[in-house]
Amino acid sequence: MFWLIENSKQFEVLKNSGFKEAFVEIIPNNPYQHPTQNSICAFYVRPIEAHKGYILPISHTEVSKNLYEDEVYLWLKGLDKIYVRDKKEFLHYTIFKQLVDITLHLPPYILPQTTAHTILYSRFPDLLTINQLVPITKHYEVCEQVYDDLEHRVNSAVNPFYNDRATLVFNAIERNGIKIDKNEFETHFHPIEDEFVYTQYNFKTLTTRPSNKFKGVNYAALNKENGCRKSFIPHNDRFVDFDISAYHPTLSAMLVDYTFDDGDIHASFAKMYKVDYQKAKELTFKQLYGGVFESYKELPFFKKTSVYIDEIWETFNSSGSLTCPISNYVFEKDKLENMNPQKLFNYVLQNMETSVNIQILYRIFTLLKGKKTKLVLYTYDSFLFDFDESEIEVMEQIKKVFYKLKLQIKEKHGINYEF
Repeated sequence: MFWLIENSKQFEVLKNSGFKEAFVEIIPNNPYQHPTQNSICAFYVRPIEAHKGYILPISHTEVSKNLYEDEVYLWLKGLDKIYVRDKKEFLHYTIFKQLVDITLHLPPYILPQTTAHTILYSRFPDLLTINQLVPITKHYEVCEQVYDDLEHRVNSAVNPFYNDRATLVFNAIERNGIKIDKNEFETHFHPIEDEFVYTQYNFKTLTTRPSNKFKGVNYAALNKENGCRKSFIPHNDRFVDFDISAYHPTLSAMLVDYTFDDGDIHASFAKMYKVDYQKAKELTFKQLYGGVFESYKELPFFKKTSVYIDEIWETFNSSGSLTCPISNYVFEKDKLENMNPQKLFNYVLQNMETSVNIQILYRIFTLLKGKKTKLVLYTYDSFLFDFDESEIEVMEQIKKVFYKLKLQIKEKHGINYEF
């Protein structure tokens, strides 16, 4: 059978081929548009037991009669397993339960381009249907290359925490988008036609702490001084931000099994150091990230922390890897450069932060299902809600999610993101 499936008869032959597992790549109409605002040009389907893949066009100018997206969806839904390059991105286009992300613990895979792709993308940078003009043979060429590059990942062990939880929660945040003040946004960032912008999380980073950038805007590090945060405004009544207090000291205490004697962790440290509150914060973070000072190494918290750092360093060196709590993510020695005990501890701490946050986000989205209030941005220790004032009860339930994990939160309200 030819690789291009361009009519119902050929599609029936493919459907009746009997295979139950396939690698699927979605070719969008525009490679640079956010997937929430994009649509499908074609599907590439590579049965795992086949010697080639197939292009199923949905909207391409070279094909006289494209297939219907719904009929392709129903057929794919019946497969036992679908391997994908990026599950979080794939879920924006179509939702299947049997998706397996085969690049979970790799740096993001950069799609190759043919010369035709490069020329057309540069010639028509604003055309929303540019992939309909790229010769369909060139799309096929790229997709075959993608599969060749990633085939060795098919049937590899999959971490369910990332495949089944992380992909879902980050996809859900991206779907919500953030409303903007168009004039403010264009003053600080770039021209835009819509009244919403969309974020794009990448949790496939070296430390597993997610970055969040799209179209040159770094949503994980928005400037707090130049007024750019005024660009972001609520679609509902107001913004509500929950910020976790003393997050890394709290997580460190969880890792080393230490209990603070004060409701305010920084106040506890102030008593230990015999200094004021602000100085205590400064001293604590310096030691968590840079190593314990000689003058404080006998404090019970830092004693336990030092023992823990020594233990994970020994495990890392003796076994060649270290498995993180909650996520079961594995830091492999031969894939990390210039490691030392403190750096390894910081990596574990950042993985712990992300893992706890994914648990929090999963519970929050369960509570917000069907609600007007939306979670529109998450940044390390901060959770931003576009709040509908008729839903006070659900916000109280969300607070309990943090309290059950013994996390202290500070709450801020505003008519824009410049709190």
